[in-house]
Amino acid sequence: MALLDMLGQQLQGNTLTQISQQLGTDEGTTAKAVSLALPMLVSGLARNASTDQGAAALDQALTRDHDGSLLDAPHRAVADPMAFGGGGILGHIFGQRQAPVEQGVAKATGLDPQGAGKLLMILAPIVMAALARARSNQGTANTSAGSVLQREKSNMERQVPGLGGLASILDRDGDGQIADDIANLAAGRLGGAGGGGLGSILGGMLGGDKRV
Repeated sequence: MALLDMLGQQLQGNTLTQISQQLGTDEGTTAKAVSLALPMLVSGLARNASTDQGAAALDQALTRDHDGSLLDAPHRAVADPMAFGGGGILGHIFGQRQAPVEQGVAKATGLDPQGAGKLLMILAPIVMAALARARSNQGTANTSAGSVLQREKSNMERQVPGLGGLASILDRDGDGQIADDIANLAAGRLGGAGGGGLGSILGGMLGGDKRV
């Protein structure tokens, strides 16, 4: 099962409602923000795991700290993301780009920067749990998180041509332009269910009228 499919099974219904309550916003705005934040997190992880050293470090972190069980109880991360290392995970994924990424998600979705940062912090350990499970589900001892992420990135790009632009943005210097680049790229890709866009990459994961 693809990484985003795993996440989609958990980030809907009551979990989406709980995230909205934490952010103090409506579920439509939350769903839109999740649709951008998840590909950003996956692209950031794939970027970091694109080198042998980065891939090895990620595999070690998964083995040491993430067994996948959080994926079955995401409400725990929603209630207290810091208890699951949300801040530290974001720092490892984005480094000096973290603040511009948060600003870009905010600009693209209507959240305030603090809310965008909180959303990313909530999602980060859940994404790591899904990655741990996806790696273990491969059924081979030598499967790496890097290979799982590269397949997921390719799958995302097939569903939404040009989505690779998110990853390329993360290769730029960590200045304020990243925030504008993310917002500009997402502006044309957070379409409705019938119009494609980043929202469609999650398929029906958010369900019914909450789908973005």
